[in-house]
Formats: sequence, C-alpha cells, structure tokens
Amino acid sequence: MLRYQIIPVTPFQQNCTVFWNEDTKKGGIVDPGGDLALLNKFIDEQGIEIEKILVTHGHLDHAGSVKAMADVRAIPIIGPHKDDKFWIDGMPDAAAQYGFPEALAFEPDQWLEHGDTVHVAGVDFDVVHCPGHTPGHVVFVQSDDKVAMVGDVIFQGSIGRTDFPKGNHQQLIDSITERLWPLGLDITFIPGHGPTSTFAAEKQTNPFVSDTALA
Repeated sequence: MLRYQIIPVTPFQQNCTVFWNEDTKKGGIVDPGGDLALLNKFIDEQGIEIEKILVTHGHLDHAGSVKAMADVRAIPIIGPHKDDKFWIDGMPDAAAQYGFPEALAFEPDQWLEHGDTVHVAGVDFDVVHCPGHTPGHVVFVQSDDKVAMVGDVIFQGSIGRTDFPKGNHQQLIDSITERLWPLGLDITFIPGHGPTSTFAAEKQTNPFVSDTALA
C-alpha cells in the first residue's frame, strides 16, 4: 500500500495529494496548484522522489504550479484530458483575475484518455474520464489501495460546480453514477476540497447523487 498525504494549498484550500511507496521512496503528486515552498518542504523532509505530476483538471487552484514544479524537478506532467486545454492555456489570465501568484500554462507530456493507466510509485493508477465540472476532468484510481483522487467531481456531501464554461450538470451526475460507482462502493476518495469520504457513503447520503436524490 502507498502512503497518501493531503496538503491544502492556495487560498481555495485545494487538496494537493502526495503519495509514495515507503520502501522505495518513489512517489507522485496530484494537483500541485500552489504553495510550492510548502509542498517542496514536505517532499524533501520525507525524502520522496517525485516521479510524475498528475493533473485532474485545468482549474487554477489545481494546476497553477504544475509547470513550475515540473521544471524544477525535471519530471513529466501527466493529464488531464485534452478537452481541458483551454483552461490550462487561460491560467495566466485567471491568476491575474484572482490575485494569485504567476501561473504558467503548460503542455502535458501526456494527455489522458478514459481507460488509460498511469504507472508511478511502483503501482498502476486507472484513469477515469469524468466530465461535467470541466470537460477534460479525470480521476485517478488505485484499485489495490481502494483509493481514488477525484479532483472536483464529487465531495463529501456535494458535487463539483457546473456553472463554469463547458460545465454540464447532467454530464457530471452521469460521470459519478456511471463511471465512479461501478468502481466499487468501498473506495475511499480524496476530493479536491474538504474531507475524504467513500463512494458508499455518498451513494447513500449525498443530496445530489444519492439513490434517494436520483429516484
């Protein structure tokens, strides 16, 4: 099993996740949206060798420091799906709009498709394309650990916003019920904001996607 550490970053308190194999110290990072000094301090104190940066989607708070970290550590950027290219290209303007530090646009080393596999830290993560919050949003699932890093698709008691450009509420509901639930209700997920939960708990109680809400 891998170790997973959630480190909230940016004024939006986005859950950046560092994961690693305790024996080999090889690991990866998901959505380094900002506060690189904080992230680097943790990584270096733990002695982790970050092999890849994984990106769930192109919003500023998730991807604002991706390019800077990739350049400093000379590591590849993996994801998201190419339909989020317009979000990534627009990050410098978004940073100025929201008063964030400089955010650099980037071209990932690999755009991801539904069904892809990403190998990092000695294990495979399954890629699930879950559009709705953004059109190119992806989720990373480690099936052995039963852990999913879901970005802003679903939260404890809520779901992602769909009022952004190219957002789609029904598409998001379908992504959750048709692509996440079948992965296994015993999966614990790390959302882009707030506390972790399980697919089972949300299927039972989430006011947007519970069985009762959708009945």
